[in-house]
Amino acid sequence: MKLYITLLFVCLSFLVNAQEVISNGETYEIKGKSIIKDGVDVTASLNTEQQAQIRAALKEKKIQIKEAKEREREIKIAEKRQKEAEKKQRKAEKALNKMERAQSDFDKAIKRHDQAIKKYDKLKRKGKLSPNDDEKALKRIEDLKSDIDRAQNKLKRA
Repeated sequence: MKLYITLLFVCLSFLVNAQEVISNGETYEIKGKSIIKDGVDVTASLNTEQQAQIRAALKEKKIQIKEAKEREREIKIAEKRQKEAEKKQRKAEKALNKMERAQSDFDKAIKRHDQAIKKYDKLKRKGKLSPNDDEKALKRIEDLKSDIDRAQNKLKRA
């Protein structure tokens, strides 16, 4: 309710206040149908052509103000869209980085698993594995296989 009252007073103040117009290098104020120059009503002393010119200048000024407000509104909308686009861009970049990290982790897990298998096969061929070392190596290979599975799940989720 207070908002409506405030808006009413603001609108009335705009209507009641004189609107200044510059025509032929002179400043006029227009209040309703009267034209005032330096606080003196000069409506009667101006011919109809001059009055029409002053009123046309007022209309032109109002149109310019309206256009400026419209441009300002369009700029705000464009800025908002720009912010939304930047936000989407950051989100996409973040998702891409997450995907790349998951892929890198998956590749590293596979590489470590393959290296462990090669090392195990090499040592087994040479006969340098004791029963305890054999058990440890197989356990490590199994752990690296579970790391691959985890990295693959992460990659699917990313």
